[in-house]
Amino acid sequence: MSKAVIIHATGDPTVLKWEDYDPGFPGPGAVRLRQEAVGLNFIDVYHRTGLYPLPALPAVLGLEGAGVVEAVGADVSGFKPGDRVGYAGIPPGAYAQVRCIPAHRLVLLPQGISTHAAAGMMLRGMTARYLLFGCYPVKRGDRILIHAAAGGVGAIVSQWASYLGAEVIGTVGSVEKARLAEKHGCHHTILYREIDFAERVKAITGGRGVDVVYDSVGQATFMQSLDCLRPMGTMVSFGQASGAIAPVDIGVLAAKGSLFLTRPSLMAYTASREDLLAHANDLFAVVEKGAVRVTIGQTYALEDAAQAHRDLESRRTTGSTVLIP
Repeated sequence: MSKAVIIHATGDPTVLKWEDYDPGFPGPGAVRLRQEAVGLNFIDVYHRTGLYPLPALPAVLGLEGAGVVEAVGADVSGFKPGDRVGYAGIPPGAYAQVRCIPAHRLVLLPQGISTHAAAGMMLRGMTARYLLFGCYPVKRGDRILIHAAAGGVGAIVSQWASYLGAEVIGTVGSVEKARLAEKHGCHHTILYREIDFAERVKAITGGRGVDVVYDSVGQATFMQSLDCLRPMGTMVSFGQASGAIAPVDIGVLAAKGSLFLTRPSLMAYTASREDLLAHANDLFAVVEKGAVRVTIGQTYALEDAAQAHRDLESRRTTGSTVLIP
């Protein structure tokens, strides 16, 4: 029998249990997938802790993976056994050697994209796509601020934005991470633990501020991020690694320059099949042409998911993290 990482209750990483798991035969519209790689993402931590509730417990975590189709259910078209596929988004269930998943959430992988690379970039890369094209249309000459610039999403956003002609400012937690961010397209890096990043952003931009801030850190950076924006700039809050953001009086947006604020999700931006394929195909295109390089900073055996979660939460990871079933 195949195995999976299952949680029976929410909590710290010790709730992640390596157990026997039978995914069954795929039902109508579904595919059974033998996974070759699984992506680790911060939303997995939110699901594990209960911050973002799962539909039911026990549950298999994980929203990203890639592998080979083993079987297809009734009414499935476009996929057949042997196809190499990847996915990112709901429903959860990626932390498994074998899983069933609705076929409409899968995308065929181009020949030049390995399953390991796909699992390390699908969720982060499609997130970068909606950040750069959906939340705010980044164009040549724009200035952007990306927090956690050496992380999985940050590295892709930095490269892609630089390719689009934007000036990229990134915050990082160490000199080592600053070097990584610079390799990935950051024109300016800020050690946010040592420097007031809002003051540094204003200095870099000659007092004007940036056009858009992409903030996945949350509580620790939210208010200062608003101070980094030019008048009528856009604040994109897409995560809360440091904790939930306290309630905000929206009057602060007017006081700081008629700012725009959005809290997006990949699930909303890729809800339709058409949008999912657009995001995936744009991502594959920039990766295949070399404009974006996917850096898998570390890999773990899937059964060691608890340690991977500990390292992710303590910010000991860089780039993308892949779990190997």
